[in-house]
Amino acid sequence: MHRRTFLRSVTAGASAVAFSGALWHEAAAALPAATAAESPYGPLLAADANGVALPSGFSSRVVARSLRSVGGSLWHSAPDGGACYPDGAGWIYVSNSELPLVGGASSIRFRADGSVDRAYRILSGTNLNCAGGATPWHTWLSCEEIYRGRVFETDPYGNRSAVARHAMGRFKHEAAACDPDHRVVYLTEDEEDGCFYRFTPDVWGDLSRGRLDVLCAKGGDAVEWRPVPNPSAPLTQTRHQVDAARHFDGGEGCHYAGGVCYFTAKGDKKVWAYHTASQTVTALYGGGGTLDGVDNITGTTAGDLYVAEDGGNMEINIITRDGAVAPVLRIEGHPESEITGPAFSPDGSRLYFSSQRGSSGETTGSGGVTYEVRGPFRH
Repeated sequence: MHRRTFLRSVTAGASAVAFSGALWHEAAAALPAATAAESPYGPLLAADANGVALPSGFSSRVVARSLRSVGGSLWHSAPDGGACYPDGAGWIYVSNSELPLVGGASSIRFRADGSVDRAYRILSGTNLNCAGGATPWHTWLSCEEIYRGRVFETDPYGNRSAVARHAMGRFKHEAAACDPDHRVVYLTEDEEDGCFYRFTPDVWGDLSRGRLDVLCAKGGDAVEWRPVPNPSAPLTQTRHQVDAARHFDGGEGCHYAGGVCYFTAKGDKKVWAYHTASQTVTALYGGGGTLDGVDNITGTTAGDLYVAEDGGNMEINIITRDGAVAPVLRIEGHPESEITGPAFSPDGSRLYFSSQRGSSGETTGSGGVTYEVRGPFRH
């Protein structure tokens, strides 16, 4: 398929997602904050044989364990951010490795029946690859969570080498979310006084050049974007280059849908919503419910958000389009771990995620476990 034809097809698909996301935006805008309520899937049952508590009608399986072979490849330790991609009749799940010096990322290729075809590395020799984000042109942005960290654009299909995208800034990167409506990429920063950024490429689909802006306070919930003078500055960090920059305590996951970019901040345990039309930032969820230790975030075409916990009681919670917050799964027996990399298969029927340190609590060892949950997800 020619590149232009491919991008047109991706844009059309994104428009369909944006429509349902717009419905969620309208519902969310009417709520001061999402609140604890009953799950649309019902209560969690006792944990299954894999230690995963699920609602009735859902099932889990383990697809990979750290330092064990999966699909002919050794699965990495400390699995973190992830995403899914279509692959003919099957699909691919990508996962980062939040290890120092040897982090990188790997892919698992699934056949149409859900069985594992093979696994392989798509990025090696990088440092603490935490979260990231998928692009509409089917690449994976793998982000380094270190001082002057880089964003690497990688190929989930394993056909092209990874490329560092320095124009997207050198800072303690966490997550990325592409906005095909405005042709920008939003970026979070995992610092106590981290910022929220927007990268505008010169050419949509080419991240080698562009402008990096930082979100700035304008009064009340109103915000504006100002250019970061030197995104690759070796001494003055990006978050300190613009005095009016708005700061968030520990930026984590990031997800865009229907004119809204949702991002989490672990320091204040909030889920924030940046509304592109009104140029405002509001707290969608401010704690006090079942969701604790907010971290990675993803969403569905139904307009629901799914937020993974770093610690807490090891749950993934749903925030419905009606503003209800409730657990949809819990991992038992992993008190020193965190849930990472939630991502839905292209058809929305399977949810992938990992327990980064597993039951052992060891980051660099064999504790990491990557799961698949199947069930009647709303999509």
